[in-house]
Amino acid sequence: QVQLVESGGGLVQAGGSLKLSCAASGSASGLDTMAWYRQAPGKQRELVAAISPGGGTKYGDSMWGRFTISRDNAKNTVYLQMNSLKPEDTAVYYCHAIFYARDYWGQGTQVTVSS
Repeated sequence: QVQLVESGGGLVQAGGSLKLSCAASGSASGLDTMAWYRQAPGKQRELVAAISPGGGTKYGDSMWGRFTISRDNAKNTVYLQMNSLKPEDTAVYYCHAIFYARDYWGQGTQVTVSS
């Protein structure tokens, strides 16, 4: 069993930056792909960024050049550095991990970008 705990969300002005963290606890050795998703009110959950155990990355279309995903395998932690934030980035951000072919989700952390 894996538990994912996000931190780092909050309120920021447009153009500002935030860094999200997601730590996996429990029997988390050997995590596969880890990712961040987000869901804004009235919208579907969408992929923000994903990273493989070897460091390969994938980003959602509107995140290129502004967001950077990274991970520390020794700490079972994934990070999301978000720069040049826009009001449309306001959403609940969820951490996701694949572990032995099962999906795990964090509880979500709110990011609010004011104009």
